[in-house]
Amino acid sequence: MAASKRRLSMRSPKSHPIQYQEVGLNRFGDLGIHTDLRRSFDAWPVRHKFGSRLRENVPHESHGKWTPAKDRPGPLDLLKQSNRGRQAEFIPLRMGRMAASPFAFLRGAASVMAFDLSRTPICGIPVVMCGDAHVNNFGFYGSPQRDLLFDLNDFDETMIGPWEYDLKRLTASVNVAGRENGLNARERRTAVIRCVEGYRNNLFQLQSMGILDVWYRHAYPGRTNPLLKFDAKTAAIVEKAVAKASGKTNRALLQKVGQRDVTGSWTLHEDPPILTHIPDKLRDQIYEGLNAYADTLNPERRYLLGRYHVVDVGHRVVGVGSVGTRAYLALLLGNDDLDPLFLQIKEATAPAHSPYLPRFMDDFRHDGKRIVIGQRALQASSDIFLGWTTIQGRHYFVRQMKNMKGGIPIEWLSSTSFNFYAFACGAILARAHARTSEAAVLAGYCGDTRALDEALADWAETYGNQTEADHALLVKGIKAGTIKAQSDSPE
Repeated sequence: MAASKRRLSMRSPKSHPIQYQEVGLNRFGDLGIHTDLRRSFDAWPVRHKFGSRLRENVPHESHGKWTPAKDRPGPLDLLKQSNRGRQAEFIPLRMGRMAASPFAFLRGAASVMAFDLSRTPICGIPVVMCGDAHVNNFGFYGSPQRDLLFDLNDFDETMIGPWEYDLKRLTASVNVAGRENGLNARERRTAVIRCVEGYRNNLFQLQSMGILDVWYRHAYPGRTNPLLKFDAKTAAIVEKAVAKASGKTNRALLQKVGQRDVTGSWTLHEDPPILTHIPDKLRDQIYEGLNAYADTLNPERRYLLGRYHVVDVGHRVVGVGSVGTRAYLALLLGNDDLDPLFLQIKEATAPAHSPYLPRFMDDFRHDGKRIVIGQRALQASSDIFLGWTTIQGRHYFVRQMKNMKGGIPIEWLSSTSFNFYAFACGAILARAHARTSEAAVLAGYCGDTRALDEALADWAETYGNQTEADHALLVKGIKAGTIKAQSDSPE
């Protein structure tokens, strides 16, 4: 494996040195895009040993250390930078949602954590990373076969980068969410350890499986599944959440956000500031954007979309970190006026990690296409209407708005069920990374002891403290009047 022993020295746009191992086909930036089927690879045990040797340069214990970098910008300055280009009238709503709690702050402050992660050690194994793998970005959605799946479900920040960044954001979110659930320091540590165990244990299962077997590996809640082994109490919570997600369909959304006008035709019901009408000129531009989006679908799905027609479109605020970006809701009708399809047209901005990691693939230059590629790479099964477009010079991606999408409210989880959920999220993240990287190399590096688990538990607790301190600065700024904020509850 001589080629695998070389290191690629690269620099990000801001000249932070990034070192990546050259591992098989998946050299940093390759990820299967440049295919040579004549090239052979070492068997997985050899790659596993290669991964284990990486611990000599980057020991597990190094991941447990966290102190703010001397050149760390103020978190409020980083948030201000991330607000550039957003719709100014919605920025106070974003700040208000982030101020609701330390966990809400962590959700919205991907740009803050991206800087912090850029100063942490990496062993040099690249993946297509989610970029925002906190616990609320795991949940349910419907497969093309209308089965309910549990998987990652947010990819706005996806790009090629170190696997550690995803796992560290996930463990930090487990810690901070655990605080909100009333877990003490010992219980939070246990939850983070379970999360990392889920990641490591699943990598050990995946490393020796067939390539297609890994790609076909889905997590179906409610079925016997090694990724979702819940106890009876947690299973009851999952069953309740599954029932709720199963009811989130296009027809159900029509009754919630639609209304008939005086002619009896369907329109969107205005509900400011969440759902508002838009000027006619912008509406026409979005219609043209949807026509261009159709060309990014496979031919058979483009035909399927062509059986629908748009009847209305409005601006709809969603999320926490996404507030202020442009997001539109389009109502389409098919066979009759009780056959709706809702599409979300969501602005795709530069990912939070982009100042610190290079973008290698030309396909990642369009941020909408970047998100679509990342989602298709990381999810076991993706939305059939997933595509991208450009409107008014801005990048967008398009997806179904209500595709049986839902999640498990963290506040429903006690310490035991919270641990099960943390384990499941870790396992799902490992499966996502294994689809586009080297599971055997990752498994070799992570090892079969609890050294990495303990180190990341240290990291998560310390970073949880940092998150609380950063959140307190935001709250202080709002109270002092230096930051404008508007309070409500995110969906």
